[in-house]
Parts: sequence; C-alpha cells; structure tokens
Amino acid sequence: MSDLAAGRHSTGLPEVSTVTTLRQRNSALVLRHVILAQQTTRADIARDCGLSTASAANLVAALIADGLVEERGSVSSRGGRPIAVIAPRAESAVTIGADIGERGVAVEMFDLSMQRIDREFRGGAEEESPEKIGVDLQDALEALRERHAARWPTLLGIGLGLPGIVEVGADGRQLLYAQSLGWPPVPVTSLCDVGMPVLAENGAKMQARAELWFGNARGAGHALVVLLGRGVGLGVVTEGRLMQGSHSSAGEWGHTVVERGGRPCRCGNRGCVEAYLGADAILDAWRRTGATFEGSGWRAIGELLTAAAAGDPSAAAVVDDVVDCLGAALGGMVNLTGPERIVIGGWVGLRLMESLAARIEESIRAHSLSRPGAQFRLLDAAFGGDAVATGSALLPLEAMIAQR
Repeated sequence: MSDLAAGRHSTGLPEVSTVTTLRQRNSALVLRHVILAQQTTRADIARDCGLSTASAANLVAALIADGLVEERGSVSSRGGRPIAVIAPRAESAVTIGADIGERGVAVEMFDLSMQRIDREFRGGAEEESPEKIGVDLQDALEALRERHAARWPTLLGIGLGLPGIVEVGADGRQLLYAQSLGWPPVPVTSLCDVGMPVLAENGAKMQARAELWFGNARGAGHALVVLLGRGVGLGVVTEGRLMQGSHSSAGEWGHTVVERGGRPCRCGNRGCVEAYLGADAILDAWRRTGATFEGSGWRAIGELLTAAAAGDPSAAAVVDDVVDCLGAALGGMVNLTGPERIVIGGWVGLRLMESLAARIEESIRAHSLSRPGAQFRLLDAAFGGDAVATGSALLPLEAMIAQR
C-alpha cells in the first residue's frame, strides 16, 4: 500500500482532501527551500525536498505563477542546455521584524529574500513602560509605511521579539510575561494593533531562529544559541527545531540558578545566571571594585575587557568570574542537551567572544562531562545587533509558507 493510500485509510479523509494537503505541504517545503537557499535549481529542489523531478517542476511553476519565485539566470550543465536558477522574487512581499527591549525598539523591513530594506529606531537610554514602547513601535511602523507606501500592501505581517515569555491565552490572544521588568501581563495587541497579522515570541528565541535559518546554527540538529545582553536568554535547538516547552517558556536559561542565595536578580530570585552575566550585573561587579567608567553599554563592556587585558587586577578578576560563570552555566546545558554547536550572540556575547572565545570554550568544556564536552563546536553568532529583528521577521514569513 502506498503512503498516500495508507494515510487516506488511517484518517478517513477523501482522496481529494489528502492530495490537496500533500500538495500544500510540498509547496511549503519547496518555497522554504528556495528562500533558505537563495539560489537553487529544480534538480536541487527535487533532491533536497525528496520529490520527483516532475513534482518539483510543477510546484516551482505554480510558485512562479503566484509571483513568489522566479527564474534568475542560468548555470551551465555538462554538455546539455543551461540550467535555470530559481530564486525568491524579492519584490513580491515584505515582512517586518521588531526587537522590543525595555529601552526602546528596533524595527526592520525585509523583502521576500530576507534582505533588509529599511529600519527605524525609537527609544533611548532610559527604561520605558509598555505603554511608551507601544507608542514607539507604532511610530516606527508609521515611518516605514510612509516611506514604503507602494510596498505596504504586500506586507505579510509583523513579528515581535519580546523581553519575556510569550504565551497564547485561553481567548487566543498572545500575552507577554516580563517578570524581570516588573510588568504585569501585557497583551501583545496593546503593543501593536495595526490591522494585520502580528506574531510575537521571546527575543532570545528570535535570535536563535535567525541563526537557525541563515546563521551559524544552520543545518544543526542540536544547538544552543545564547543571547547575552542586558538580559540573558537561550534558544535550544532539538532535532532541527526550536524547543518551546508546554507553554512556550522553554529556554529561560537566564533565570536558572547558578548560586543558591546568590546575587539578587531582576526576576525576584537570587543567584540566577542573569544576575552574573547580564550587562548591568557585569558592570556593577566592576563598579564595586572602585572602577569608574561611563555608560552601561557596548563601550563600557569594552573598557572592562581592555582594562583586564592591560593587567588591571580588579578588571581581570571580574572577567575571570564572568568566564567561569558562563562556562558553568553552559556546561550544565551541554550535559542536559548534548549540542553539536554552541552559538554565542547578543551585544555582550559578541563583545566577549571577540577576545575571550578560547577561554570561554575551555571553561564550558571544564564544566561539562568529558564526553559531551568534547562533542560541540563554539561559534560566535553570524548576526549582530539585528539578530532579534531578523528572527522576528521570519515569523510572518513562516506563517505564509505554512499556508501554501
């Protein structure tokens, strides 16, 4: 019995429904492959998607007719006719992703090939309320709409990377639980209600999504994608997919405890990873040694690392503690998940990886069991400051692909 016939027997669905569902699934598979590959061929699509040559050709033809992909030049073949290159039709749609933090928003617009078209920033150095962030987000979206009025009707939707746990409530609405910021549960629609699809997820997971699609987690079956910034988060990749948990809270690694009764954390607990590895925690530790410096961002973390490298004993002790804590926190995750790759990003993570990658890797391995500790590669994130926005923009794109 064929797979199709077996599926029809087990579900009781009529043949036309089963065939239609199979075609939709295969169409989504092909479109995703083309967007991921950026440039491919019908033969590659057939091979990589597990389709017959005829099925791949028919599905590509349908996607071309829908204006979603196009033939873009050709490559030579071995003695035969040139082979057409298939690529996303970039101008056919746009998607928007927003990185929402407690100090403002970064909103970015991408075409169908996931090339950034434009961006807008709002906010500043001070922490903001959910209401002010909602105003900033709406203002940034309006600025993009005005500049790209001709393309706005092709907008697939808006993805939001948020600083907390995002759940779907009983009424179907998404809610943000940002315990570390002291916010009450925030309906996502109160942040962004623009009459089009809005999808939201935790910001660390959005960085992981960007790395999984186009970055240094691409092709990995099992990976840890770390975000170190003012907050600390993690995306856990298992069998090529982001782990969600029963209510989408999986990956709240920043609020696992590394020291019982340790430093107070913004979440209300003590001894959390974030209380040692978040930007404010690192700089507060340096400040307690009597150090003076300006700001609390990229430059201040850079001053700390420069001072440590120059032999300042107080700065060196802080950096040593950061490396050891990061190794311990990730070593435990290595033992739990057995990753083949660990990708470290976020602005603090990238700053640390610039000069401390070898020490961080050594520390993780020292805090892991020897066997799993020898089985991962440590990489810095391919995406910098736009990682969360890029991953968020993939949410509407994935929704569109799933509906093919």
